[in-house]
Amino acid sequence: KKGDISWRLFFTAGLLVGGLIIYLLSPTAIATPDSRTIATVAISGLLIGFGVSMGNGCASGHGVCGLSRKSGRSLVATLTFMAVGIIATSAITLITGGAI
Repeated sequence: KKGDISWRLFFTAGLLVGGLIIYLLSPTAIATPDSRTIATVAISGLLIGFGVSMGNGCASGHGVCGLSRKSGRSLVATLTFMAVGIIATSAITLITGGAI
């Protein structure tokens, strides 16, 4: 549908323009650590978006709204997000020796 696409384009454009304005006003506000490139950060963001799509919502949406509505699906999703986050963080810390 045309209406579904137009608001998404405006939303995406707003994110990009907003980021550009912040960068122009204060370049250090969007600085990445020396060990990460903009490409790494961008790929990470895309992976997060893919995960949100697969999980039918974001972690905070399930955790805040879903759990407050006593949704069993949101409980499982939130527990899964937390477990995977803990495992991934622990694995990365072990692999890199805490250098990340």
